Order: sequence, then C-alpha cells, then structure tokens
Amino acid sequence: MLRARGSARAKNPSKVLKRLFKVVFKGHLPVFIFVIFCIICTALATVYASNFMETLIDGYITPLVNNPNPDFQPLVLALVKYAVVIAVFLVLPSYMIQRTMIKVSQGAILDIRCKMFKKLESLPLSYFDTHPHGEIMSRFSNDTDTLNQMLSQALVQVMSATLTIAFLLGSMFINSWIMALVVIFFIFLMFKVTGSVASKSGKHFVLQQRDLGAVNGFIEEMINGQKVIKVFTHEEESKADFDRLNDQLNQSVALANGYANSMGPVSANMSNLQYVCLVLVGSVLTILSPSYTVGALAAFLLLSRSLSNSVSQIAQQSNSVLLALAGAERIFELLDEDGEVDNGYVTLVNAKVENGVITESSERTGVWAWKHPHTDGSGTTYTLLKGDIVMKDVDFGYVPDKVVLHDISLYAKPGQKIAFVGSTGAGKTTITNLLNRFYDIQDGKIRFDGININKIKKSDLRRSLGMILQDTNLFTGTIRANIRFGRLDATDEQIEEAAKLANAHDFIMRMPNGYETVITNNGEGLSQGQRQLLAIARAAVADPPVMVMDEATSSIDTHTEALVQAGMDRIMENRTVFVIAHRLSTVRNSDAIMVLEHGRIIERGDHDDLIAQHGVYYRLYTGAFELE
Repeated sequence: MLRARGSARAKNPSKVLKRLFKVVFKGHLPVFIFVIFCIICTALATVYASNFMETLIDGYITPLVNNPNPDFQPLVLALVKYAVVIAVFLVLPSYMIQRTMIKVSQGAILDIRCKMFKKLESLPLSYFDTHPHGEIMSRFSNDTDTLNQMLSQALVQVMSATLTIAFLLGSMFINSWIMALVVIFFIFLMFKVTGSVASKSGKHFVLQQRDLGAVNGFIEEMINGQKVIKVFTHEEESKADFDRLNDQLNQSVALANGYANSMGPVSANMSNLQYVCLVLVGSVLTILSPSYTVGALAAFLLLSRSLSNSVSQIAQQSNSVLLALAGAERIFELLDEDGEVDNGYVTLVNAKVENGVITESSERTGVWAWKHPHTDGSGTTYTLLKGDIVMKDVDFGYVPDKVVLHDISLYAKPGQKIAFVGSTGAGKTTITNLLNRFYDIQDGKIRFDGININKIKKSDLRRSLGMILQDTNLFTGTIRANIRFGRLDATDEQIEEAAKLANAHDFIMRMPNGYETVITNNGEGLSQGQRQLLAIARAAVADPPVMVMDEATSSIDTHTEALVQAGMDRIMENRTVFVIAHRLSTVRNSDAIMVLEHGRIIERGDHDDLIAQHGVYYRLYTGAFELE
C-alpha cells in the first residue's frame, strides 16, 4: 500500500488556479464583482488611514503644541470625519465581504460536489474497480473542505492584501520615492524567500492530500473487513499497516506545514528589519530636507507597517492556498476522468403488436421492442424483446495485453437457463459483465435478439437485464423503496406482488412497520438470506426478460437457500437466465451448462450429457474434484 512519493507535486498550479476561478465564479460573477468593489474600498481606506497620520500631526497636533490658546474643535471634527470614513469604507465593506464570500464559497462547493457526483455516476465500472472507495470519498470530503476554506477565507484575504499592497506602494512613492525603493527591495527579498519555501511546501501538500486519501481508504477497508480481521487474528498486522500509512501521512503533514508555518516568522523578522531601515533613512531625510516633515515620516512608517502586514497575510494564507490547490487538482483529476462511452442508438420502447405489425406505444403495454433506426435514414425497424443471446468468438481482457476470455461462443434461446461452472478466476462473472457492457469486448460479437449489443444504448440494454448477485446492496430507506429501486414507476401492489413472488412478503410483514420499515447500513439487522430475498424482489419488480444470477445462494445456509431458490425459480420462469453457482445442485436443471477453465469453455451440454462424458463436470459433480 506504500508508493513512490518523490514525483508527486502539483503539475501546474497556475493552470489549476485559473481553472478553479472559472469553475467557482461561473454563475457568481456579479456577486464576485461586488466583492472586488468592497475589497477596493477597504484597500483605499487602509491607505487613507495611514496618510491621515501626516495630516493629523502636521495639520492639527503640531499647531496645537505651538499655540498658547489651542482650539481643539478642528481636531475633533477631523477625528470624527476619520471615524466615519473608516466605518463606511473599511468596517462595513469588510463585513459585507465575509458574508458574501461565505455564500459564494458554499454555492461554488455545492456546484463542485454536484459535478463530482454526476461525473461519478457517469464513470465506467472499471474506475471503481481500480480506485479505493475511501480514496474517492476523500475527494468529496477532505479536498472539498480545503477548497471551501480557501474560497471563504484565504482567497479574500490574499486578494485584499494584493490590492492593498498596490495602493500602498503608489502612496509611498508619492510620499517619498527614496524610501519607497527601500520597501521595494525588501518586498523583492521577502517574496524571493517565501516563494522558495512555498514551492517546497506545495509539493508536500499534494502528498498530504494523497496520503490522507490512502489512510481513509485503508480505514474503510478495515472497517468493512473487521470480521475477517478478527477471525484470522490479524489485528496486529492491521495496526502495523495503519502505522506505516499514518507515519507516511504524518511525514507529509509535518513537512508541508513545517515549510508553510516558517513563512510567518520569516516575514515578521524581515518586516522588522525593513522598519528599522526605514526609520534610519526617514530620520536622515527629515533632518536634511525641511520639506519632509515628521508627519510625512510617521505616515510612511504606517504605510510600510500596513504593507508588511499585507505581505505577511499573503505568506500566511499561502498554507491554505497551496493545500486547496492540491485538493483542487485531485478534484479536477476526477472531473477529467473519461466517462463511460456509449455510442449505441438502438433503444428500448413500449410496443404493441397488431396483425403481426410492431409499432411504438406511448403507454406501458408490457410488451417491449428494440427501436432500431437505420443509419442511412431509410426508416426504423422494431424487433420484439425476447431475450435471445448469442456470443460468437469473444475475446476479452481487462487490460489490452492480458486476455482472460478466449474464443467464447454460446447461445441462449428465449426462456433457456444457461449455467456457468468452473473454478475461481475461470471467467464466469466476466462473461456476465460483458452482457451488461460493464466492459467491452476486444474481439468477437455479442448479439441480443439479433442486434449487436454495441449498437444498443447501455441504459436500455441494462433495463432489459436483471442481476442478482452474491453480495447484495441495499440502500438507506424503506423496504418498499429498496424494492422499487428495480422499477421506479412500480405501484405498491406491484411491489408487494414481486415480494410474494420472491418469497420475501412473509418476513417483511413480520418487520415492525412492514414495507415501511427503514433499513440502514446495507440492511443491518437483516440476515443474509433476507437481504437476498429483497434483492430477488427488486429484480422481480423490474420484470426483465433476461436474468443473471451470480453466486446468488453461495453465502447462505441450506434451509434459507431452499427459500431463496424457490423465489429465484419463480422469477426465472419464461426468461432467459444465466446462472453462476458453486453448488452444482442449483444448475442441474439448466438447459445448457458451460464448464470454464482459464477463460475457455472446455465442456458444454446439459447435466446428463456432461455426466455421460465423464469429464471435468462429472468429477465435480461426483466429488472427485472440487471447485477452488
């Protein structure tokens, strides 16, 4: 689980930042312009506050000191005016900026999460097979949280500090170009040092986010596998593995924050050094140049202090910015993943048959047909959905250079039951994945009712197929909603009829609230058999012409298996069925049995034929050889 880490760094931070601005402020541009206006107001108010010191000292305080009968009214009025300007142009805009950016950031994060989830739903199954689920979740939680923190706080502070620096520098050159050059020198020196530190911390922030995803993925895996861990007393090894990952994360966090946090003290010390130099140069100018007053020097020193604070603010917020850029890069990696390709144009429609002619119907008729528009525009052909499956010379590999299925040819006529048996890894489940087009074949043909399945839209193809898997997936919600998952427009009566067909109705009615009982955490509190019965009911309410049953009874006891098998037998009637099972008793009545080994069909025939052949199936059935 450990990986090489040396090459991990943000590929192009400026490109990521540019894209982030496009994504974030699309749809929020008017509000963002208002924020910019408020930032300009605060920047100008900051400059005004510093320059007011010159007016205060030279225009009001100095005359009062030299006047035996001082009049304090002008000073009071000036201070009142100053307070009003600060309240209107600094305090109020600052408040508006924070309130507005919270709304902008939350709206932007909402949009980003929606885009991420939509992308997730469009990704092929292979993506989830090759990425740990905890690592994917980390992008939705940790990475979006760091992005939210930057948008709501760090971004505004950096923009405000940048504009303030620009206005302050302009005011400094008006005050004294000589001392302004001193400030420019220190700014250049400060950015040179902090830029070097930031480049090093940026690399480690990328590693931090990736290591955090790895830790989350490992924790999720360990939580899901607690029974296995305890059964095999693997606790100490799991702790050791976690310690390695956690130490790796700790190292990334320590290095990232160590570099980032050093920028604050560096900036502060350089600001102090700058201040000392400015006091020395300014004192000399005040002595040598009568036109350069004490008030002007005091104002410049305040300008420089404000500028130093702004520079330090940028340096300190670079921590959040770099962390957010690392998170944004991982978010964009997800958004840039290639979605599932679907070039199909044959769709599944409600149909009616009159005098042997098939036409499309706008109402649900219970009869389905493939709508096949001709590519030359000459018309449309309708083919009744029957469940006739043919595989011809199919080769497939999960990666192009490693073929796992070789020359697979078979057919399943409507209503036939086809069984696959063989050892683990022989290719049984892979064949059913190809029927759903979870993966596409490298060579050969698969035809559904005479139509190449590559021409059928994937969503329509999958609507015609039902699957009952060994590992059931139930969702948080009522039992009724879980069954309705198979067909969203199913009525309550149809749901209950499907449950009765699957032998699930009786146990559902014994639940506290019957069909309205809420289940959570993948059916926590239900037995494996009860979960399987709900999965069968879900498939039954979908009423597909083709059913795929992948090891559907392998993890339940014999008594429950009989109940589940009875439910499956009912929904298998008059359907084309593909069955994968280790228990050969469940495939004995199949119309054809395919024995697979190393991705090839080595035997085929019905039960009696294969027994008569005295081959692999015979040895499996008689116990002379066992499936692994």
